[in-house]
Amino acid sequence: MKNFTKISAAALLFAALFTISGCSKKNERTLYLYNWTYYTPDEVIKSFEKEFDCKVKLDCYSTCDEMYAKLRAGAKGYDVVIPSNDFVSIMLKQGMIRELDQSKLTNRDKINPVILSKLDFDPDMKYCVPYALSATGIMVNKTKVTNPDYARSYSIFADPQFAGHATMMDEMREVIGCALVHQGHDLNSIDDAELKEAEKLILDEWKPNIIRFDAEGFGKSFASGDFWLCQGYPEIVFGEVDQSRWADTIDFFIPEEGGPATVDCMVILKDAPHYELANEFINFIHRPENYAIFIDTFRYPCVVNLEALQYTKEPSMYPAEQAYSCTLKSDLGENLDKYNEIWQNIRFN
Repeated sequence: MKNFTKISAAALLFAALFTISGCSKKNERTLYLYNWTYYTPDEVIKSFEKEFDCKVKLDCYSTCDEMYAKLRAGAKGYDVVIPSNDFVSIMLKQGMIRELDQSKLTNRDKINPVILSKLDFDPDMKYCVPYALSATGIMVNKTKVTNPDYARSYSIFADPQFAGHATMMDEMREVIGCALVHQGHDLNSIDDAELKEAEKLILDEWKPNIIRFDAEGFGKSFASGDFWLCQGYPEIVFGEVDQSRWADTIDFFIPEEGGPATVDCMVILKDAPHYELANEFINFIHRPENYAIFIDTFRYPCVVNLEALQYTKEPSMYPAEQAYSCTLKSDLGENLDKYNEIWQNIRFN
């Protein structure tokens, strides 16, 4: 669902120009939604179209980097975008987001205050409304392990039984963040000594077992038996393994020390052509019966809209309490360069 590949500047520019031309003939009852790939339930979209006598046109991105670069390159015509919390913070600072119409947000009381408190850049939902909490964790292929008494912490990546069959995400904030929390530090640390310590742990103890850093194909590789140990978004693995095999094949856990997470949020762009319809859409998502469809479709723990629990029909991929132990990746500003330098050393040494 969420991968972290890079696309070229030329491709982004082409995409931006295509978007500009593609949205120029929109009608007044069309909502233009820009969201992660496979992150919008068709059933909810159809219900919204029927109730509001409109059409929803969906365009997708695979990373926030891609989304952000496309918008900064000049793409126009989108109404609602769903970036992760760190990108919401960046976009707010750059004046890319329009304030919400609070009179339309009648379901604001459905939002879990524990989740809202994590969004310190917009605690009153003036500009964004939480969509989902996405946490990464660890998945073990139980059919492949030789010693089932493996550590249920990030030290599992130093376990020699997984050598050549382990992977972590190809995303520096994820990998470095896991090392930081494992060593008792803040996931968003900018302390040079702590970052150096995390780098050493990854290079000396984890990387020898890691066949490659992978944010795209690890679900398929897990399902085929090539990967026995993965760090990443659980939906990518659960989505590739037949549900009848989940219990026997997948051991998913978030270590007690926590790990990286994001809160994806719905925002309205500053130049959104259908502002009123966009506000209606954001509110519509959080009707509990609608949000339950989202939860059932993607099997997330129901932690954003707790009232939706009474309407859910499917079990979540992992217990909700595990999600609460995670820390949101925050916007590091200029300190991101520190991570870039460390990541280049990890990737190419």
